[in-house]
Amino acid sequence: MDFLSAMQLGLSTAFQPMNILYCFIGVFIGTMIGVLPGIGPSGAIAILMPMTFNISSLSAIIILAGIYYGAMYGGSTTSILVNIPGEAASVVTCLDGYQMARKGRAGPALGISAFGSFIAGILGILFLAVLAPSLANIALDFGPPEFFSLMVLGLTLVIYLGSASMIKALMMAAFGVVLGCVGQDPILATPRLTYGLEALFDGMDLIPVIMGLFGISEVLINLEKPAQRQIYETEIKGLLPTLEDWKKSVLPIARGSTIGFFLGIVPGGGALLASFTSYAIEKKFSKYPEKFGTGAIEGVAGPETANNAGTMGAMVPLLTLGIPSNVAMALLLAALMIHGTPPGPLLIQNHPDLFWGILASMILGNFLLLILNLPLIGMWVQILKIPYRVLFPLIIIFCLIGAYSVHYTVVDILIMLIFGILGYFMKKYGYDGAPLVLAFILGPMMETALRQSLIVSHGSFAIFLQRPYSVVALITAFIFLGLPLIPFIRKKREKLIADDA
Repeated sequence: MDFLSAMQLGLSTAFQPMNILYCFIGVFIGTMIGVLPGIGPSGAIAILMPMTFNISSLSAIIILAGIYYGAMYGGSTTSILVNIPGEAASVVTCLDGYQMARKGRAGPALGISAFGSFIAGILGILFLAVLAPSLANIALDFGPPEFFSLMVLGLTLVIYLGSASMIKALMMAAFGVVLGCVGQDPILATPRLTYGLEALFDGMDLIPVIMGLFGISEVLINLEKPAQRQIYETEIKGLLPTLEDWKKSVLPIARGSTIGFFLGIVPGGGALLASFTSYAIEKKFSKYPEKFGTGAIEGVAGPETANNAGTMGAMVPLLTLGIPSNVAMALLLAALMIHGTPPGPLLIQNHPDLFWGILASMILGNFLLLILNLPLIGMWVQILKIPYRVLFPLIIIFCLIGAYSVHYTVVDILIMLIFGILGYFMKKYGYDGAPLVLAFILGPMMETALRQSLIVSHGSFAIFLQRPYSVVALITAFIFLGLPLIPFIRKKREKLIADDA
């Protein structure tokens, strides 16, 4: 199928009336989640995923993906007006966006953020449409050894890039792998780590676990230390950037789109790494680096463009290899598996309407976000004023309903509450939840690939060293695991992550 025919198929699928409605719902909720600090796209996807169980797989992914990239748009509003990032990738936008608002230039800051995000989203979709089918064709030659090694590499990169303490991250990954082993053995069907509890024979479901880790724990943390939201009172006018603003922003937008997309592909990188890298590069390229941090529009255009391009890049390994690069992608992977359409090299071949429909829906979603983010700024400002005492009970109710609706058992609610308390202490003491969730999802897949490889090789581990892709992936993983042992690199890495925090 040529590109034009594929896109025609995608557009005809995505532009069905119900899918347009689902796309609007997804990006609207995503924008609102981005505007409201303290929830984040991963938590929102976890809370709302059970509501997608009774619709088609394409509609479910349209909604959940819309929440993810919609939150990237909405996060800029709080960064610029409140100096509090709505989600992690908008942290850098606070530096110059809020200073622009204090100078009476909140309008151009919000405008360039919206237009830059739109351009990055469209370019990212085009990159994805070109790169994903080629990568999927290469991945058709992959066997269990290659997939096992790639999953090891992906998990290693998440551990290396996502947390200042690799020991804590490794502990979380190990715990996630153990949790993934609960239930029946995938080959022998014997129960493991169930302790005689019938409810655990089928393993622990992902939904209650992530709702606890990202929903309940966020409520507990924010109740303990509620953020003070003081909206900077300024008249928001002139949302359309001037010609001078565009001159300063064109190159940052172009660089941010490219950097963001390719960093989004890297497991553990995604939108957060893309926005920080873009800001650092723009400051280095600028003739006046001293203006950064005082209201430079380039400091808004570059990072906001990069984090939206990063969300598109993160879709590449998910849809072509079935390997999530961050927590939000892991949740999309779970949604696809629940709907019986697991992503991987055969997704484009077996479900072309789903793959190209997702891409077409993202084009539609970016147009909808442009409409939502410029004329409705006043409404988002009012949403910012919703008190936490109203917001948090609603989150808990959604979590309870969502956890119960998975299997209609009280056990799932109990699991959610246990992981909610665990997530609270993890956040409090600096343990990152991303390695745990990714290991929990990838663990059973890694085990299956490992055992299939050993069955093929009659128990010889040499099979992993006899496949070129497998060898490269394993060597890269060991390099990243060993880098922190070098004192200079360890100190540099810890300093960078501490600065980001």
